[in-house]
Parts: sequence; structure tokens; C-alpha cells
Amino acid sequence: MIPIHSEPGSPEQPVQPHDIQHYMRPGTLQLGSLPPLSLYVHLPWCLKKCPYCDFNSHEQRAADLPEQDYLNALMADLESALPLIWGRSVQTVFIGGGTPSLFSPTAIDQLIAGIRARLKLAADAEITLEANPGTFEKDRFKAFRAAGVTRLSVGVQSFNDAYLQTLGRVHNRSQALAALEEAALNFDTFNLDLMYALPGQTLDELRSDVATALSFAPPHLSIYHLTIEPNTFFAKHPPAAVDDDLAADMLDLITELTGPAGLQRYEVSAYAKPGHRCAHNLNYWQFGDYLGIGAGAHSKLSFAHRVLRQVRLRDPARYMAQALAGSAIAQENEVKRAELPFEFMLNALRLADGFALPLFAERTGLSLNAIAAALQEAQARGLMTSDLAHARPTPRGFDFLNDLQALFLPKT
Repeated sequence: MIPIHSEPGSPEQPVQPHDIQHYMRPGTLQLGSLPPLSLYVHLPWCLKKCPYCDFNSHEQRAADLPEQDYLNALMADLESALPLIWGRSVQTVFIGGGTPSLFSPTAIDQLIAGIRARLKLAADAEITLEANPGTFEKDRFKAFRAAGVTRLSVGVQSFNDAYLQTLGRVHNRSQALAALEEAALNFDTFNLDLMYALPGQTLDELRSDVATALSFAPPHLSIYHLTIEPNTFFAKHPPAAVDDDLAADMLDLITELTGPAGLQRYEVSAYAKPGHRCAHNLNYWQFGDYLGIGAGAHSKLSFAHRVLRQVRLRDPARYMAQALAGSAIAQENEVKRAELPFEFMLNALRLADGFALPLFAERTGLSLNAIAAALQEAQARGLMTSDLAHARPTPRGFDFLNDLQALFLPKT
């Protein structure tokens, strides 16, 4: 999923939306066709805010969730956005958070039905729901499947109770095991989230976590290095960090264990069996379009002559009020022509396979001349390989991804 960051500051003011003709007017770009379109739905509540989390999430007891009011706001927000995507088919839906599995299966059923009633969903649309083992109860995942969810993403993070406590998770090892058993029983494809380089973690402890994860034969595994993000509890009270050499050894261990299990690393933090790559995230990484609805959600939408970004209001109460009033947008801007190469590469270079060179022109409306010099420099540094048809990061480029992406920043 795309991060939905929470930022401090003065209360946001809604932005008045433009008429569709404003976005269709002539401009400096020339896109021959529009990219695939996805829908992201943000459900912003959690039982507890994790100390490492910088997503737009808010603590709320499950019994106090304003489910119906929020669903009404989401549908109003979606209807307001329809002119921007009129006639386009939606390939994937991702329901993220927060903790979407706090919402009842009945509410998720209503949400998906509302989306289907308003959008043209592809017949084989992937519909992902993020779930937390701390919200798990018997048959709940089965009910989500019956509601139309096709793919579950379970945020385990660790199977070690001590590290789960350090990470502020509301579940324990036994709840994680029970949730994964239910996920594997009810979903043909599901994702399991783990974190590594945890404070004080050893190689043997990571080996145990990964082995436990693999015992469920997950079709998809996401493994993230713990990072300290601004505006989080960990940023104010940093835990002991794992040194770089140990973190590198941990990544080597993950590669060593996942390969024999049939999982291929296709993105910096994502491993999948054949046929189980996350279509929604692939669309992000290939610079596809996405409409984001919900508190703090981000959108990236293409038109014939421009690429537009929007951000919804972050505060759930303000978001709900403004969505019902007709505009929940807090920020809107066109991506500048000079920034498009970096925006594209920030996503595409996360993929082990890289990208077909014609895709750059298709998604940005720019010629390959816009990135020719940076491509040459990346190859000279051993960070990329490129031929007449394809470009991809080298193993060194994958290890030093920030340095590689920075080569495509606008020149000042």
C-alpha cells in the first residue's frame, strides 16, 4: 500500500475541487493512453497506535467505531471523484489503514457493494483487506471472504512475544498463529507481514520468525526493515538500532530461507510465489493511477496533458463532515514536468525486474531523453543495467536504492 502519513500542524482547510474541464485543458505533457487504475480505501482507526507507525491512524475502541457514518462519507467522497475517472475500469481495490479488520464483515460487505455500484470493477479485480491478528475471531476472515475480499494481508510483524510488545502490537504469538491458520484456510492468496532488524534481534530469532511464517506456506510475504520515521514515538524515544552489518546478514538470511520455499523477491520488501504478486502494489510501482478515498488518502490521476496528485483531509471527523459536504480534498497539485522522472523511478526501481523502457514514456508523457543522462550515470556506477528495451537495478543498485533513485532528481 501507499503510505498515508500523519503530519502535525494547523487544521487543514478543504480545497475546492475544479470542474473536470480544468483537468482536460491543454498542457505540456502528451500521454497517448491512460495507465491502469486502482482504488485505495483508508479506514483510519486502530486499537492502539504503534510506536513505529507514521500512517494516518487514530486510536479507537472497536465498540465506538462510527462505521455507518464513515461508510456514508466514503461513498460521498467516491461519488464526488467519479468525474475524474469517468468510464475507466478499476483493476484493484486495497482497503488499508489503520486496522480495516476492526470494521465488521457486514460493514466491509456494504463497502464493497457500494464500490461495485459506483465503479466499473474488472471481472477479476483483486480486492485486498489489511487485517490485524488482534482483531481476529473465529470465522471473521471467512466472513470477509464472503463479503468479496479476495486477498488478505495479515500484519503479524513477529511471532516473538517480547518483540511484539516492543513494537506495541495488540496481539501475541498465539493470536498470530490462529489468525494465519484461518487466513490460509479461507484465502487462496494472502500476504503475511514481518519486520526485521528489531531492537536486540539476533539472526537466530529472525530465522525462527521466518521459519514460522513459512510453515503456513504464504503465497506472498512482505518483510520490512524497521525504520525510525519522523513524528513517531520511536523518533522521540529511539530504540537500540541493529548495526548495518547485522541488518545485511539478516537480509541474506531472508533470501536464503525464502527461495527454497518458492518465494521470489520481486520488490525490495516483497516475496511471492508465481501468480501471487500483489497486483495493487505492482500498479503503484509501475506508476499506474490510483484514486484514494478516506481520511488522509492519497491519489495519483493521469489526464491527457497532466498528472495530478490529491490528498484527503487527515482528521476523520473533519473528513466525514467535508466528504458529505462535497469536498474532502486537503491538497491538490499537478506533478511538475521536471519532477516526473524521479516520481517514476521512485516507484519503478523498487522492482527487481525494473521496467520496459517504453513504459516511461507511456506513464509520464516524456521522451527517454529526459532520463538518458541519469541512466548512463547509474550504469557507470554499477547500479543499473539497461539495453534497448529494458532497465533494471543491479544487486548493488537494490542494496543502495536511495542512491540510485536520487540520480533522477530534478537538476537545480
